[in-house]
Amino acid sequence: MPRKARELSALAVNRLREDGRHAVGGADGLHLRIAGASRAWVLRAKIGARRCDIGLGPFPEVTLTDARDAAIDLRRQIRRGIDPLGERKQARLKSQAERQPLITFRSCVEAYVEMNRAGWKNKKHAAQWSATLKNYAFPTIGETGIADVDTPAVLAVIQPIWTTKTETASRLRGRIEAVLDWARVQGFRDGDNPARWRGHLDKTLPPRRRVQGVTHHAALPYTKVAALIRELQARPGTSARALEFSILCASRSGEVRGALWDEFDLEAGLWTIPAVRMKANKEHRVPLAPQATQLLRDLPRFDKELHVFGAPRGGPLSDMSLTAVLKRMGHIDITQHGFRSTFRDWAGETTPYAREVIEHALAHQLKDKAEAAYQRGDLLQKRAALMNDWADFCAGKPTPD
Repeated sequence: MPRKARELSALAVNRLREDGRHAVGGADGLHLRIAGASRAWVLRAKIGARRCDIGLGPFPEVTLTDARDAAIDLRRQIRRGIDPLGERKQARLKSQAERQPLITFRSCVEAYVEMNRAGWKNKKHAAQWSATLKNYAFPTIGETGIADVDTPAVLAVIQPIWTTKTETASRLRGRIEAVLDWARVQGFRDGDNPARWRGHLDKTLPPRRRVQGVTHHAALPYTKVAALIRELQARPGTSARALEFSILCASRSGEVRGALWDEFDLEAGLWTIPAVRMKANKEHRVPLAPQATQLLRDLPRFDKELHVFGAPRGGPLSDMSLTAVLKRMGHIDITQHGFRSTFRDWAGETTPYAREVIEHALAHQLKDKAEAAYQRGDLLQKRAALMNDWADFCAGKPTPD
């Protein structure tokens, strides 16, 4: 058994001056801790598997007798399975909550969105973030104290739409998780995040792949693309040119609509899209076929307009402008994004180009992480040949063997 400390008298305790911890006896683990002019009582005890110090107050405001009584009482609590430190923390949190206004889930969402707004790619993303939580979470937990949002509360929001609106529900869960993580860092709540997926909600909700059908963007068969290009070239307007350019480059709508003149080197036939405008947050170089370069050269240039495909009132075209062109042409069954699938089908089925070259042309991240790690370059020269062949095919020329 460990040796018990000698029981000091009040006079002997008062005479202690040396910095450090001094066992005073009368209660196991009771010490007077001295640090310069500061003297305080500390009980060293083991709670469960961890050893910790419990403060009992300053000396001499708390007398030796009171410190021993408090230490004996705490040891009795520990033997009964009570965690006095945990109870103190809960009491402190309760006191803080009573002294300050209720911090709700809604107010945390608003603060989180405002704090992160500058780091998001565009205003639309911030609006979508807020709208998802406003439409689905606020009616259920909007006015709930952020510290009280638990697993049943999260499930009450997500579960009703998990099998019917799986993509929305998945994004909603991730956004709730982000807000709760932020609130914990701010000190508004503690403990594990009830919206986390791995090892928690994945034990309650079925995986997305089992309940979510795969939805593909409506695409035009590649055998019909040349006819559509001819039809499109006969139409005037910036939106028509932007759609044609997006098809020639197999690019996303946002990449084309947001394109700026200083991103292009027409002499080199190269378009460099900065990382901030790319879905994968990685700079992407697009080799321009002669047809795409000529399309750009033929566009009107305005002194104060930075966008290549500017809207009539300035700034970029709207996000529906390219699809609107297709609808006006009577193609209500296809989308702008679907032309990326058209390109992928043509390249994969009719050309000898390697899969990684085609995937790089689409700015896709390789799913095989090992393959991606070894593929350091962007295969620009091979992609240039691919895009030239694609532009020729769009012009009605046969694909070379």
